[in-house]
Amino acid sequence: MIKQGLKGICMLLFSLLLLQSCGSSSMEEATDLVIYGGTSAAVTAAVQAKKMGKSVLIVSPDKHLGGLTSGGLGWSDTGKKEVIGGLSREFYQRVYNKYQEDGAWKWEAKSEFGNKGQGTPALDGEFKTMWIFEPHVAEEVYDEWIAELGIEVLRDEWLDRETGVTVENGKITAIRTLSGKEFKGKMFMDATYEGDLMAAAGVSYHVGREANSVYNEEWNGIQTGVYHHRHHFQVLAQPIDPYWNPGDPSSGLLPRISAEHPGVKGEGDHKVQAYCFRMCMSNHPDNRIPFPRPANYDSTQYELLVRIFDAGWDEWFDKFDLIPNRKTDTNNHGPFSSDNIGMNYDYPEASYERRKEIIQEHRDYQSGLLYFVQNDPRIPEKTQKAFKEWGLAKDEFTDNDNWPHQIYVREARRMIGAYVMTENELLQKWPTPQSVGMGSYTIDSHNIQRYVDENGHVQNEGDIGVPLPGPYEIAYGSLIPKKEECTNLVVPVAVSASHIAFGSIRMEPVFMILGQSATTAAMMALDQGIAVQDLSYALLREQLLADGQVLTMADQIVSK
Repeated sequence: MIKQGLKGICMLLFSLLLLQSCGSSSMEEATDLVIYGGTSAAVTAAVQAKKMGKSVLIVSPDKHLGGLTSGGLGWSDTGKKEVIGGLSREFYQRVYNKYQEDGAWKWEAKSEFGNKGQGTPALDGEFKTMWIFEPHVAEEVYDEWIAELGIEVLRDEWLDRETGVTVENGKITAIRTLSGKEFKGKMFMDATYEGDLMAAAGVSYHVGREANSVYNEEWNGIQTGVYHHRHHFQVLAQPIDPYWNPGDPSSGLLPRISAEHPGVKGEGDHKVQAYCFRMCMSNHPDNRIPFPRPANYDSTQYELLVRIFDAGWDEWFDKFDLIPNRKTDTNNHGPFSSDNIGMNYDYPEASYERRKEIIQEHRDYQSGLLYFVQNDPRIPEKTQKAFKEWGLAKDEFTDNDNWPHQIYVREARRMIGAYVMTENELLQKWPTPQSVGMGSYTIDSHNIQRYVDENGHVQNEGDIGVPLPGPYEIAYGSLIPKKEECTNLVVPVAVSASHIAFGSIRMEPVFMILGQSATTAAMMALDQGIAVQDLSYALLREQLLADGQVLTMADQIVSK
């Protein structure tokens, strides 16, 4: 009896040890794909990995999925919709489906196109896609998509950028977050706007504008004297004096004007496109909140805008793009607007603490601007009266005082990868090798600096728009590092591109396309036990086409 009892105890202990050993082994097993970031690209990447039967984990510093797509950019910068395929197009199909649900049209009646009053149909022929939407709808689509596939998301987990990336023999093996969590993976993706994982892994990158001579370009570098849009002072009937006392430099510059020389046209610099928040406003009396007066409100920050209005400018409402339910996706427009020009130069490389300061400064500036136009007596009466009908949308960004949770990081770090996309590929001067998706939006950069020109007047610089001859292909090499730097990392957002080429590639539908393609390549390379740089493009292309991606104009989806 005693022997049998001891034997039973021994067997039980052995079983417990075996189970513990199996559990420990399971916990130590590396995930097929670890995605760092919570952007739209991160979501399509995770969905694609799951569809390929792989284990995947999203480690997101953000609390909300979707980046700008769910952060206020509801008026999608689509370009040619026929080249948007795969999971990117499926996202817009899912958005359409959300607007067929009961209760989706709370603030206005549903119309033939599903978007009463927008002035443009948001549906896309027989495919039933919807390209214009409210922020909370986009986030719901992403969250439901992730839940539907059982994809694990860890939110508010910030990469330890100093010592949190383990690289062995040219491969990332694990990443750690500031909370102390470690995530082992076989393949990794940097899906952040900032390129934080890429940089921490020792991959080459660039911040700012390259000189035109670097990649034999025409539209890169400093762009003094170039006025392509209506975001410069040439749109005014008269030039604007930059000094507190007009004509008197000793009185000092007005706020938001740099005293630095802008540099030589065509030369490079460290500066990046201006950031802003894409504002979701409402003019429905039951769904609007008055723009609050910021705690540190300073009306003098907007003296330049007063002079612009005094010069006869009347375009305040020109980028109040209407989205469903009497709301807007309001973007920058004009010489002085929501773009906080010159206040973000150190953001790409800044610490998390410094980035938070920059984001808060942008919020203070932009919320102060809204309050100023709605309340300052120097604003033209016609504009102010009309603007008093607007406020923050009460049912958007409800956990952030109705303010967008994502600042528009138009560019930050950009990888210098296996292939660098330049304006030459976009303008079809040079062929693009190994296409993994297409872009089609105008080559676009917002202003980068505001300065005093040689005539003693205020001027903006950096805003540029170059039309394309047609949609262009995006090279696989722009998603992967150089082989000698890292062999198991893909980068679909901070892609390898020059400043001016990135100005077109940086659109949210394209990020979703590239997120899917990058995942496909990484998982195929994983299956073959090879570096992402060694993957057969012929096999990759075959899989991408099978998954509905559009790689060339010959593959395009025809919209009717």
